[in-house]
Parts: sequence; C-alpha cells; structure tokens
Amino acid sequence: MNPPLPFVRESGSGAPVVCIHSNASSSSQWRAMMDLLASEYHVLAPDSYGAGKSPDWRSDRFISLEDEVTLIEPLLTRSQSPVTLVGHSYGAAVALKAALMLPSRVRAMALYEPTLFALVDASHPPPNGADGIRNTVQAAAAFLDAGDTQQAAQAFIDYWMGAGTWANMPAQRKPPIAESVVNVRRWAHALLTEPAGIEAFRRIDVPVLYMVGKRSTASAHAVADILIPALPKVQAVAFEDLGHMGPITHPDVVNAEVKRFLEQT
Repeated sequence: MNPPLPFVRESGSGAPVVCIHSNASSSSQWRAMMDLLASEYHVLAPDSYGAGKSPDWRSDRFISLEDEVTLIEPLLTRSQSPVTLVGHSYGAAVALKAALMLPSRVRAMALYEPTLFALVDASHPPPNGADGIRNTVQAAAAFLDAGDTQQAAQAFIDYWMGAGTWANMPAQRKPPIAESVVNVRRWAHALLTEPAGIEAFRRIDVPVLYMVGKRSTASAHAVADILIPALPKVQAVAFEDLGHMGPITHPDVVNAEVKRFLEQT
C-alpha cells in the first residue's frame, strides 16, 4: 500500500530546498526561513507523521527514520534537480537518513543538531552521552502512562530548553505540544535503534553544514562529537548563545547561516 502524502508548506521558485522540522513542532517552525529564501529558492516544508496537518502513523510497529523518509520521498524526487535538505533535531536525523537512502536526490544538507542517538550507543554502551535524553523519555513516558500529558510535555521541553521553560511558556502554545508528546516513545525508538552505523555516514559525499548550540544538552553534543569528524564534506558552526532549540528561539541567527551556506554551495 502506498504511504499517505504529507501536508506541505510551499513558497518561492528556484532550486529546491526541503525543510524538516523537529519533534513537538511542525512545518510552521520554518515560516521565517521560507520568507527569507523564497526570492531565490523553491522551499518546501512538510509536516511529519502526527505533526501539524499530516496524517498520524497508523501501524502497530514503531516508526523508523526510514518510514519518515518514505513519507517525504515524493518531495525529494519530483524535481529535476537534487534538493538541499534543511533539518532540525529529529528532522536533521531524517535528513541524514534520506541522504543514505536517496543519495542521488540530495545535493547538500544544513543540519542543526541531528539527534542520532544510536550512534552514541554504538560508540560506547550506556552509561554514555545519550543518557540525558534516555532518562527524559522514560520520565515523560511514565507521566503519559499516568494520563498526565502536561507533565510529560514539561519533562520533554524542559530537558531541551532548560528548567522552567514549560511553566513560562504562553498558555496557547502548550496544547499542541502536549498533544504531540504522546509520541515520545516512538521518536526515541526511531533515534535509538537506527541501524545505520557511522561508516555509512562517512560515505555521504555532499556538502554538510552542521550547526550546534554551545548551550545545548550533553546528548546533542555527544552526537555531534561522533558525526562531525565522520562527515567528509562538513562545515561545523557553533553558536555561542544558542541551545538545542536555536532554529525556533533564534531563527534570524540560524536562518542567516543557512542562507550563507546555500549561496556558497
């Protein structure tokens, strides 16, 4: 059976750029990026499974990064020229998986802290740098089992953005996040069980902009420590004052760096 089609935001014309959002978010996080690039690029931003206006994942088995790539594959194959992928967090992990699955369709990638935690576990069995997110997922899952989506969302958001972030968040922003965090187990499963090893990523022969926030978590930095040395054509950029959610909290800073990379490549 053919996979469903994702909801896609679309703007501009020119070389294709596909933007893949983070967990507990949707394609709406790329609005500023789309406005910035639309005069020169054809920008497409899909909603992943269970996010925004895309359908939910309908299967008894846990979702994989391969499933996420299959959902957006029509966006990567419909244009005559290969696409540039822009990804944040989970979306950056999906972008890397797409480069492995469809290498002829990817010309470059701009990634903000891909969360391929399986690489950390493969490099060094737990306890390791992925323990922070592993413990957070366990805590959020326990709250979900108790029927408390608000506490689950707080555990997840405060891990990535700092203690107190959830409490200080505007009330109108909380419901969609709390609704999406019910998927926290499947996100973690996709990222912690991804079968591709580091040798596969050493063969990604396209320019990669790898962005990190110096105020991000140990789990995100642990992935960067493994991936940055492995990618053969990587440019690493570290933002002094940004955390893991930099593309959302400081879009102007991150988007300007992405635009520079696009112009360069």
